[in-house]
Amino acid sequence: MADSLLQERAGEVMILTLNRPERGNALDTATVEALMAAIERAPVEAAGLIVIGGEGRHFCTGFDLSGLDRASDGDLLLRFVRIERLLQRVYESSVPVMALAKGRVIGAGADLFCAAQHRIASPDASFRMPGWRFGLALGTRRLADRVGNDVARLLLLEDRVLDADLARAIGFATDIAPEPGWPKSIATASGGNALARDAAAALLGLTVARHAEADMAALVESASRPGLRQRMLAYRDAARDAGKP
Repeated sequence: MADSLLQERAGEVMILTLNRPERGNALDTATVEALMAAIERAPVEAAGLIVIGGEGRHFCTGFDLSGLDRASDGDLLLRFVRIERLLQRVYESSVPVMALAKGRVIGAGADLFCAAQHRIASPDASFRMPGWRFGLALGTRRLADRVGNDVARLLLLEDRVLDADLARAIGFATDIAPEPGWPKSIATASGGNALARDAAAALLGLTVARHAEADMAALVESASRPGLRQRMLAYRDAARDAGKP
């Protein structure tokens, strides 16, 4: 079985590629744990930039719903806790993180993109964050940090789909670049730091909003409300009936 996360090094750049294209690079347990381990390892390995991309047509279509019929509420809660921990690691990383989004970017995939410092969207990328449809508080405050409270509320209340232009206009994406131009985006980000690595790491630490404990508490409270699995099944079935991903 192929690794769900491909890892390579190009100079000081650590390149992490989600490798489940047959599932739209949806986040299963193995992928989440591999991503978290790589993010935590990056400072030790003196990486200067972490790049997260996806194989196939889509960056990441969110939480992997396969096996949902057999999962318990407890199973799902644990998986969401680990995803929240991953998102915190990306958001608070002392090594800058770049996310390269294409195709559909949904739910936890959009949260992963949002948590990165450099957020590059291809012109065809679209973003949607439907977690509140089944009552899940995942990534909400980080989204508000990026786009402001009023815009975040509107996006989530309306389950709005963002195209690349709107994502950049509101600050959800930092730039738009077609996939052939991504190497230039990576080179610019990896070569644009004028500070020594320890100074840059300290600066990143001082300029990120730290609310990890509150975010985790909100997630656990929302996910531990009885009936999580049934709410997710209802969301999945409604999305199928509507022809949505």
